[in-house]
Amino acid sequence: MNSLDPIAVFRTEAAECLEQIEAGLLDLTHQLDDKALIDAVFRGLHTLKGSGSMFGFDALAGFTHHCETAFDRVRKGQAPATAELVAAVLDAQDHMRALVDDPNGNHEATSQRLLAQLHAAVGGAGDAAKPVQAVAVTAPVVTDKRKTWRIRFSLPQNAMINGTNPLGLLDELRDLGECRILANTSAIPPLSALVPTELHLSWDVTVTTEQPRSAIDDVFIFVMDDMQLDVEEIDGHAVAATPDEPAVSAAPQAVVAPAAPAAAEIVPVKREVAAPAAPVADQRQAKAAESVRVPALRLDELMDRVGELVIAQSRLSQLASASADIGLRSVSEEIERLSGELRDTMMVLRMVPVASLFNRFRRLVHDLARETGKVIELVTEGETTEVDKTVIERLADPLVHLVRNSIDHGLEPPEERLAAGKAEAGTIILSARQSGGEVIISIKDDGRGINRGRVRAKAESSGLIQPGQQLSDAELLQLIFAPGFSTAAQITNLSGRGVGMDVVKQTVETLRGTIDIVSLPGQGSDVSLRIPLTLAIIDGLLVRVGAGRYVIPLSAVEECLELSLEEDLRSRGRSFISLRDSLVPFLRLRDVFRTGTKPDVHQKVVVISTGTERVGLVVDQIIGDHQTVIKSMSKLHNDVAHFSGATILGDGSVALILDVVHLVAAGQQQEAHLRAAG
Repeated sequence: MNSLDPIAVFRTEAAECLEQIEAGLLDLTHQLDDKALIDAVFRGLHTLKGSGSMFGFDALAGFTHHCETAFDRVRKGQAPATAELVAAVLDAQDHMRALVDDPNGNHEATSQRLLAQLHAAVGGAGDAAKPVQAVAVTAPVVTDKRKTWRIRFSLPQNAMINGTNPLGLLDELRDLGECRILANTSAIPPLSALVPTELHLSWDVTVTTEQPRSAIDDVFIFVMDDMQLDVEEIDGHAVAATPDEPAVSAAPQAVVAPAAPAAAEIVPVKREVAAPAAPVADQRQAKAAESVRVPALRLDELMDRVGELVIAQSRLSQLASASADIGLRSVSEEIERLSGELRDTMMVLRMVPVASLFNRFRRLVHDLARETGKVIELVTEGETTEVDKTVIERLADPLVHLVRNSIDHGLEPPEERLAAGKAEAGTIILSARQSGGEVIISIKDDGRGINRGRVRAKAESSGLIQPGQQLSDAELLQLIFAPGFSTAAQITNLSGRGVGMDVVKQTVETLRGTIDIVSLPGQGSDVSLRIPLTLAIIDGLLVRVGAGRYVIPLSAVEECLELSLEEDLRSRGRSFISLRDSLVPFLRLRDVFRTGTKPDVHQKVVVISTGTERVGLVVDQIIGDHQTVIKSMSKLHNDVAHFSGATILGDGSVALILDVVHLVAAGQQQEAHLRAAG
């Protein structure tokens, strides 16, 4: 088992922290006076700074400190939260990512530029753009605003092993103001039983400061979950009147028993005072124990092993079915059940909410709105829909292109929208929903819609279609996905090169998905991506056509019918079957695959569908259901139509997996041609 690289762990946690900060900032743009959001952003910046400093990312810690200081001023009411400040911190956040990825790079010029931007955003006051050393607070001036706090805390015994340095915490408390620190050594075991790496000290600290209580909590923000902490306000004058006395003696008598000065310094902190914090810590620990961070690579490896197990189980089942040994059959059925449950569990582990994908676009829309001067509202729906993690990763780039296209080409400028009687703000709706074995992700806008005349003119001028060529509306709209196709009059940094839509099409096809477009002039466009829920293992229907065996994804199968030889002969030339008063086109796979074999006497029709489109596939035999471990086709076979992959059967032979989308499209085209021919 490989040990985790602490730097890699920090980078992962920093990425999550930056995502949370970004989400908070984007929420803040709509509610600039939301104190909870301001506090959340501040805590995120504080955490990032502290973690960065702990792992040696000094440049990150120093730069983040300025942003943290800016938000500290905001939360204290010393500066307002403004759109300029949020934008400045968002820009700074990108720089923080660069500092995480390349801590030793030359970032000085960028840092200075962003700090100047930040300084201007907070009104030029405060220390938001001053050197990091400004974090040290000078000795407080004695005013009536000062308060005296008594802080008693202890850390878990393994705190130092986990990288927590108690001296750093004490230094931060000293930075808050006048400070007296007493160490409690009563819990230190005899020397013979002492483990050098374990921590047995606790501390009793008295701090007089102008800082609020939250500043004290921030000192312990990284270790709060595991420690015991008690903070109370005490009479500062009593402490000042007896400067030579231990701090504990100045505390209320009801809290700490009086003792001789020497003894008072080591009086253990009363557990009954610290007890109320324990349930909170327990709850946080319990919550943390609910999830475990696992590298995605290990999930992929486990998925591969499950796939191999499914193939082996399939072979065992085949051997058992040919054997008269009852014991072997019993074991085979048991293993089949277990492997099926393991497969289902594994599939769930790989599923992640689509919200992790959608959240990336809040920042993109925010930046593009500022860049284009358009007013844009982003709406997300169905964020809890779960999709295979591989699908999520691969869909990120296509969605970026679609969203950028909608904003650049679809949404009108505010004045144009108002003139058209629309709301000033354009709307982009990102939605996800599950339909059978597919997830449908759509990008919808309420803009001007696709200009079909410009699409046709561009397609004709570039030779994609012949002048005047008859195309259906769907075929015309699909032209925008052609390589190099663009109707933009000029190339901008958003679009115009005709690359984005080609990327969308290529990526969706590699995921065995399809793209549907609906666009209405003046009302906007809706681009829907239909993607399989998983790319690893599916339930399939194993069929035989001629001498070959093929797998049809079970999620696409609606029903199976028998096609007698007489009915087959009667339907020659029509290729339609009557199914509950509706005609369904069908394809004879024996003809499509050119098997050269004669049809079986009792052929079967497997009716498959994609949404509302249906087609029947005529096969010679339905063998049964089959757990299908999907193997990718080689590069040499990537352009072979009708197949989306392959799988290994129990006897070691290979079966091709039918591409339902292409077959349905072929069936619909055949139907259209026959109807056109009368």
